[in-house]
Amino acid sequence: MNPLTPRMLLISGLAAFSLTLQAQVADVAEEDIVTINGCALVRGTSCPGVDLRQADLRHKDLSKADFTGADLRGADLRHAKLDQAKLDNARLDGANFNRASLQQTAMRGASAIGSSFVAVQAWNLNAQGGEFKQADFTGANLEFARFSAAHMHDVILRAANLEMAWLPKADLKGADLSDANLQESKMNHANLESATMTGTRLHYGTYLNMHMTNCTDCPVNWEAHLGSQAR
Repeated sequence: MNPLTPRMLLISGLAAFSLTLQAQVADVAEEDIVTINGCALVRGTSCPGVDLRQADLRHKDLSKADFTGADLRGADLRHAKLDQAKLDNARLDGANFNRASLQQTAMRGASAIGSSFVAVQAWNLNAQGGEFKQADFTGANLEFARFSAAHMHDVILRAANLEMAWLPKADLKGADLSDANLQESKMNHANLESATMTGTRLHYGTYLNMHMTNCTDCPVNWEAHLGSQAR
């Protein structure tokens, strides 16, 4: 067996020091820290590009973590706390975020095809340009969320709260927005072809130049409706 070189000892020492520092910052006992592929799963961790496919991250506090470009396909994040975390350009396809907290989380350009976000708390989620085809946001709180130019074919937003949400140029073809709250939402130039908006709350929203071919209960006369509300 080859002896450890000074360089190897230095790297080993730095890794141990880093883990200790992360434990102190996250206020977690060092022995309780779970590490996957070199990523310490604690609050404020920095793991851009890490491979966390199929990882069990339930109930983890990963607030302010940096997972930019990370691979979390199929990961289980139910009840996890990801407030102010960075998931820009991350691969989240098939991941389960049910009842997770995603408040002020960055998810720009992320791919979350077929992912489940049921009942998430995602106030001010930033998901511009993301891919959310067939994702399930049933009962999610997406107040002030930003989905500008996001791809959201066949997405499920039943009974979701999208009050004051920004969805200009979002592609919501085939989306189910039944009973959703879109009060004061901004959906200018969005595509709602073949979407369903039965029972949706539309008060004071703006839907300028929205494409609504074959849409069920879409606000085709939204400007007149807005005027009647103001009286």
